Amino acid sequence: MATASARRFKKDEGCLPTRTFPDAKRTPPSFSRRVKLRELVLCPDFSYKKAVKPTDPKAAAIRLRSISRLRPTLAVVLGSGFHHVLSDLAVEKKISYAKLPGFPPVGVSGHAGELYLGKLGGTPVLVLSGRAHFYEGHSMERVTFGVRALAAFGIRDLLLTNAAGGINRNFRVGEFMVLTDHINLMVTNPLRGPAIPGLPRFVDLTRTYDMKLSALLHRAGRACRTKLQHGVYLAVSGPSYETPAEIRAFARLGADAVGMSTVPEAIVARQCGLRVAALSCITNLAAGRSLGALSHAEVLETAERVKTLAAGLLKNFAKYYGRNQ
Repeated sequence: MATASARRFKKDEGCLPTRTFPDAKRTPPSFSRRVKLRELVLCPDFSYKKAVKPTDPKAAAIRLRSISRLRPTLAVVLGSGFHHVLSDLAVEKKISYAKLPGFPPVGVSGHAGELYLGKLGGTPVLVLSGRAHFYEGHSMERVTFGVRALAAFGIRDLLLTNAAGGINRNFRVGEFMVLTDHINLMVTNPLRGPAIPGLPRFVDLTRTYDMKLSALLHRAGRACRTKLQHGVYLAVSGPSYETPAEIRAFARLGADAVGMSTVPEAIVARQCGLRVAALSCITNLAAGRSLGALSHAEVLETAERVKTLAAGLLKNFAKYYGRNQ
């Protein structure tokens, strides 16, 4: 007859170390099973790869084609501070990410997790309102899935937007920066893994950010009577903010702003043959560049303050893009 200790062992056996009990009829789980449980609990990236079956981006593209006859060539990903532009969008169709095969959920304040088809500044556009972040525990495959779906849908040009911390001492909170290049310090690369048939294995990133699309951003800035900064964006995995020592090191590397997104999407977009432009809103000064502590509340506060200007920049960009097609 099993004792009380053996009964407790049976109930909680998956959490106990490997030991033998003379009065127990069952033994703890095997080493391989315990390793798998530990990976699922402690390694979110591993758990997504194992628990979520990869979806073909073409399935999402087919779903999008079924809900609208609009076929834009321009897509915009809205980061923190840019969602006010939706008030200027003539929406034809809206769909939640949850209803699109393969699209990951978003869990960050300020990111809606919805896809829009419509016209902005008279130009047909596809808008992703919100993005999934690597720091949420998603694999890079999931973070960049939306970009692959856009390419499968027929998008040719992609504008990425984000909130960033200002490293360059000439930058001020509330300004905007057009990306000229990036530094990837997110520990991993979104192209890591099995080669995808039909796509280049080794992608040239010499000109990641298209000069013609970037020129349209600067033109949009002039139309809004604001001068846009330009510079290098450095991507980290997050979600903790950087230390002052890290910011000093990033400045020596040549970074002008720092954030936790955009770069994986830009890399995958280039692999898919899309032209890319990117725009950062400097929502706060990076660690050590100001006396105050950093917080997401500050990011959202700045985004709210400049939302009208951000919307105007995107609207004018879309308008000028349409005129150049």
